[in-house]
Amino acid sequence: MSSSYNLAKRIRSHANKLLSRKIEYTDSSKLHACKEFVKAANAMVKEAHREGYSGKEVVHALTERMDALIQFLAAFAFEEIETTEKISKLPISIIALGGYGRAELNPLSDVDIMFLYPEKVKRDHLEQAQAIMVNRILYPLWDLGLKVGHSSRSIDDVFSEARAEIQSKTALLESRLITGSEPQFEGFHASYGLFYRKEDPKAYIAERLRDQNERRTKYGGTVFIQEPDIKNGVGGLRDYHNTLWMARVRLNVDTVEALAELNYLRKNELKQFNDAYEFLLRTRNELHFRSKRPTDLLTLESQPKVGLRLGYKERNLLRRVEVFMRDYYSHAQNIYQISKVVENRLALVSKPEPKVNPLRSVKHFLKARRKERIKRLDGFLIRGTEIAYETDKVFQEDPVRLIRVFRHKQQNDVELDFELGALIRASLELIDKKVIESEAANMSFRSILQEAGNVYPTLNAMHELGVLGRFVPEWGKLTCLVQHEYYHRYTADVHTLHTIRELDRVITDPEPLFETYRRELHELDLPNLLYLILFLHDIGKAKAIKDHAQSGVELADPILQRMGVNRKNRQKVSFIILNHLKMARFWQRYDLDDPETAKAFSHEMETAEQLRLLYIHTFCDARGTARGLWNHYKDTLHTTLFQRTMDVFKSEGALEDKFERDKEMTHQELLNLNLPDVSNEEIDAHFKLLPDRYFINTSKDEIILHIKMINRLLHEINQAETLATLNPVVEWKHDINRSFYVVNIVTWDRAGLFHNLAGALNIAGFNILSVKAISREDHIAIDTFNVVESDRGTIDLEKAKSVFEECVRETLVSHKDLFPKIHAAVKKANSSLFKRNDNPLAESFQPQIDVYHELSLRRTILEVQAQDHLGLLYLIAQSIHRHGFDITFARINTERGIAIDTIYLTNANPKAETDGSELMALRDSLSESLSNGSQD
Repeated sequence: MSSSYNLAKRIRSHANKLLSRKIEYTDSSKLHACKEFVKAANAMVKEAHREGYSGKEVVHALTERMDALIQFLAAFAFEEIETTEKISKLPISIIALGGYGRAELNPLSDVDIMFLYPEKVKRDHLEQAQAIMVNRILYPLWDLGLKVGHSSRSIDDVFSEARAEIQSKTALLESRLITGSEPQFEGFHASYGLFYRKEDPKAYIAERLRDQNERRTKYGGTVFIQEPDIKNGVGGLRDYHNTLWMARVRLNVDTVEALAELNYLRKNELKQFNDAYEFLLRTRNELHFRSKRPTDLLTLESQPKVGLRLGYKERNLLRRVEVFMRDYYSHAQNIYQISKVVENRLALVSKPEPKVNPLRSVKHFLKARRKERIKRLDGFLIRGTEIAYETDKVFQEDPVRLIRVFRHKQQNDVELDFELGALIRASLELIDKKVIESEAANMSFRSILQEAGNVYPTLNAMHELGVLGRFVPEWGKLTCLVQHEYYHRYTADVHTLHTIRELDRVITDPEPLFETYRRELHELDLPNLLYLILFLHDIGKAKAIKDHAQSGVELADPILQRMGVNRKNRQKVSFIILNHLKMARFWQRYDLDDPETAKAFSHEMETAEQLRLLYIHTFCDARGTARGLWNHYKDTLHTTLFQRTMDVFKSEGALEDKFERDKEMTHQELLNLNLPDVSNEEIDAHFKLLPDRYFINTSKDEIILHIKMINRLLHEINQAETLATLNPVVEWKHDINRSFYVVNIVTWDRAGLFHNLAGALNIAGFNILSVKAISREDHIAIDTFNVVESDRGTIDLEKAKSVFEECVRETLVSHKDLFPKIHAAVKKANSSLFKRNDNPLAESFQPQIDVYHELSLRRTILEVQAQDHLGLLYLIAQSIHRHGFDITFARINTERGIAIDTIYLTNANPKAETDGSELMALRDSLSESLSNGSQD
C-alpha cells in the first residue's frame, strides 16, 4: 500500500496541474479551477479510502488538498498586498489550527485557520490587509461550500486568548504554517512553546481532566452505547487527542511514540492505542463520505452501510453489524482505558525523569506521603482512598489476588491506584482455568455480589480492566455484543451491569419509585441472590439473541456450580433466567382487569418467592436497558400484575368471594350517593349487565362516569330517529400524572365500532396507548382509549376533539368510510423529510402475526408486532371486523417504532363457534396486508 506521503503527493501533483500559476485568472475562472480541483481531489481521496488506504493516509491527503487550495488563493492575496502602498511589507502568516493543524482532516471536518499579524500595526493598515485576506481567500473557500472558521490575531492577542480560554490554548498547541511569513511564524511558534510549558501546566492538566470527565458523562459515560459518537464519545478520537495535548504541555512531546520512549506507555499499549485510533479514523472517514452534513454519530441507520464499506461483508445484515460494532467497541475501549492510564500518569508526575521509570512512580508518590497511615493487606497497600501494590510480582505470586483485590477495594471503600490498574490489565493471562475454578476466587467473587447496594462499582471496575470476562469466560462473550433489539441502548455486557446498578439503587435510593421494590426485596429469603440472577440473566445471548433464556439456563448451571451455589438456589436462579422476559410480556399482552390473568400468571410463577424475584428483576432489567424505557404507565401495569398475582397466592381460593364482596360494596355506595337524574334501577342494571372483570379495575369514579354517560345516551334515544343515527357520548380527561388523555366513549354497539373509533382518533392526531373495550348485555358499548398527541407535532386540543367527533359522526351516523382520510394523513406524514426512515435494521423487521386460543385464560388472542405507523390499529381492527370477529380488549404498546399489540377476540356471531381455519385466514390476511403496507 502506498504511504500517506505518496497519496498526499498525488494530490499536490493534481493541484499543480489544475491550479497552475502560469495562467491568467479572472475571479470567475479562478473559482472554477478551484471547484475542479476540489472535485477531482475529493474523488481521488474517496477512491483511495475505498481501496483500503489507512485512515491517516486519507486525512493527510485531505489536509494536503486544503493546503494546496489555501496556498493557491493566498498567492493572489499576497500579490495584492505587495502592490498596495503602506502594507506592502506587512508580514502575514496563515496558520492551521486544531485538527487541521495536526494534518488530520476528515471529509467533512471543519477547517480552522488564523491570520497572524505582527504587533503595532496601524488600525487602518490592519483593516486593509484583513479585507484583502477575506476577499481573496475566505470568500472563494465559502463559495466552494467549505466550512472554514477563521480568526485574525496579533501575537499578543494570541497569548491573551490562550490565557483566558482553554479551547484556544489547546487549538494553538497544534498550530502549523500553511503559507505566508515563515520567520514570523517560527518566532511565534517558539514563543508559544515556552508559554504553554511555563504557564501553569498543572492547572492545564487539571482543566483537561475536568473537561474529559464532563464530556464523557455527557456522551453516556460508557464506550458501549448503541449509537456512539466517534469523535466526542467515550473512547472516541477526542480521548486520544486529549492524551496528546496533555503530553505536549507536560512533557513537550508531539507523538504517542514519544510517550512510549519515556515509558509512559508500554509497547503493547502503544500498539493498541495506535491501532484503535486508525480504526476510528477510517470509520469516521467512511461515515463522512456517506453523509451530506457533518456528523460523528454512528447511528443504527448508518452502521450496516459503514460496516460494509469497511470490509465487513457478512450477507446477514444483523450479523454484519454485530461483528463491525464489536470491533468498534473493542478499539474504543482500548483508547478509553489507555488514555485514562496516561492521564493519571501525567497528572502525578510533574516532569519527565528518564532515569526513573514513571510506571513505578507510585513508589515515589507513596514515599512523598509516607507520614500518612498505610494498611498492608494481602500484598497490597491501602492508603487514604486508594489501594496500590507492594511489589509488581503481587499477582505472579498468587493469581487469585486478581479477583481478591476487587473484594479488598469494595470492602475498604477505596479506588484502585492507576498503577495497580495498569498491572491488572497486564496480568490478565494469569487468570487461567485453575483460577476460574478456584474455590477461593469464587468465594471472593460471591462476596462481591453480596455487598448489598454497592455491587455495581466493583463489577464495573472488574469489567473495564478485563478481569470479569476472563474470570467468567461464558459472561465474557457478552463483551461488546450488539443487541439487535429496539429496546436496548447498550451492548449486552454494559446492559447487564446497568441492571445491577439499578438493584443497588433499589436498596439505597430514597426516591419513591424504588420503595415498593425495596419492600418486596426485604420479603425475600435471600435478597442478594438477585445480584447473581441479574449477572447471569442474559448470558444466553453469548450463543444467540433468539431463545437466549433457554440457552442462559444451560450456560449458567456450571457457573453456579463452580461458585458453590447450592441446588435449591441454583433452581431459583435458573427459574428466573428461563422466565426473565415473561412478566413484562404478560402485562404487555393480557387484560389485567380479567381475574383469569392473575390466576394464569400465578401458575406460571409457582411460588410467591419466585414472583417477588421476577418482579424486582423485571424492573431492574427494563431500567438497565435504555433511559426513558420505564415510565409510570409501565410501572403501574407491572405492579398491578404483581399485586393481583400475589393476592392469588394469599387468597387460597377465596379471591372470587373477595371480588364479589368488593363489587357489592361499590354497588351499595353508588346507590347511597343519589346520583342526580340517575335512578337506582339504572345503577342496578349497570351492575347486572356487565361481567365481573369490568368492576375489578374500574374505579368508583369511572363507574359513576360511565353510568352518567349511559344515562345521557338513553335520554338521547328519545330524540333520535333510529339507533343508527344516535351520536355517541364522549368524555375527555387529561390525566396529568400519567401524561396522557383518557377518552371515554359510550354508544350503541354495532359492527366495526372499534376500528372506526381508532381511525377517528388517528385522523384527529392521536396515538393510542391502550384500550379497554366492553359491552353490556343490552348492547351498550363502553370504550376507553388512553391516547397521546402523535409525533406529527403539537396539536390544538379543542380542534382535535372537534375533528374526532366529526369523524365519529361521519362513520357511525353517516356510514362514511374513514380510510380515504387516514390514507391522506399517512401520505402527508410520510412525505415529511423528518419522518422518513431509511434505517435498514427497521426495514429488516418483518411483521409478526400470531393468533391462538390461550387455554389458561380461556381467551382467543391476536398478537401483532409490526413497524408502527399512523392508522396501524385502524388497519388491524378493520381486518378483524371483516373476518367476523369483535374486539373485547386491546393492549397497545409502541417501543422505538415497533408496535406490539395484543387483542382479545370473540366471534361477532355469539352462536357461532370459532374454528382454526377462520383464525388462520385472519392471520394470513393481516400478514399480507402489513407486509405490503396496504389495506386488507
